[in-house]
Amino acid sequence: MFEKIVNSQEECQLLGKTLSSKLQSGNILSLIGNLGSGKTTFVKGILRGLNYQHGVTSPTFTLINEYDADLKVIHIDFYRENDIKRWKEIGIDEYLYSNNLVIIEWGNMINAILPDNTITIYFEHIELNKRKVYSDYEPFSN
Repeated sequence: MFEKIVNSQEECQLLGKTLSSKLQSGNILSLIGNLGSGKTTFVKGILRGLNYQHGVTSPTFTLINEYDADLKVIHIDFYRENDIKRWKEIGIDEYLYSNNLVIIEWGNMINAILPDNTITIYFEHIELNKRKVYSDYEPFSN
C-alpha cells in the first residue's frame, strides 16, 4: 500500500508530479475524497509531470477537460452529474476504453461503470493544510 502525508498544496502537486512517471496510456485513476481534499491539486501535479505547461482547472462545471501533454489526459468530474445513464449518452465508454490517461474526480459516484483495472487514490483531510493520500496501486509503492 502507498501512503503519503502532504502538508501543503505544493507538496500535493509534487506528489502528483512524482507519481506521474508511474502512469501510462490506458490507465484510469479514480480520485476519491471530500471537497477541498486535494484531488484537483494532485491532477495539476500529474500534468506538470507530463510536461503540460498551461492552466489546469477542475471540470466540475464542464464535466470533461482534455489536455495534450506527454500523454493525452482526460480529466472528468462526476460531482455535479452522477447519473450513469446521462454519462452513457455523453459517450463515457469512449473515454474509459481508450488509450488516454483518464483521471476521474468523484469516481466513487459511478463505480458501477468503471473498469476493473481502475486505480483508486484516496484523499483525506487531516488538518487545515494536511492531507493523507493513499492507494493500493502497487507501482506507487516502489
